[in-house]
Amino acid sequence: MAHGGGPRRRASLGVPSESAEKSLERPPVKQQLEWLVSEMVEKGILYPEARREFEKRFIARVLLKNRGNLSRAAKDLRIHRNTLGKKIEEYKL
Repeated sequence: MAHGGGPRRRASLGVPSESAEKSLERPPVKQQLEWLVSEMVEKGILYPEARREFEKRFIARVLLKNRGNLSRAAKDLRIHRNTLGKKIEEYKL
C-alpha cells in the first residue's frame, strides 16, 4: 500500500481546508448582536436611538431584498403597507 493503510489526506493546493473555512466564517448572529449591544451601551447610545437605527437599517435591507416593492417588503416585515410608507418617509429611505 502506497499510503500506509491510513486515511489519505489531500495535498494543500492553496485551498483552505474545511476547518480553516469554518474559522474564517462570521460568528453566529446572536454573538454579533451581543457584541454590538455591548459596544452601543459602552458608548452611551440610548435605547430609543439604537431601536431607531436598527429599524431603519432593517427596513432598508428588506426594501433592497424586494427591489423597492413596498407590498412585498411590507409582507416580509409583517406590517401594513401604509405603515411601511410612513416609516420610509420618517427615515428618509
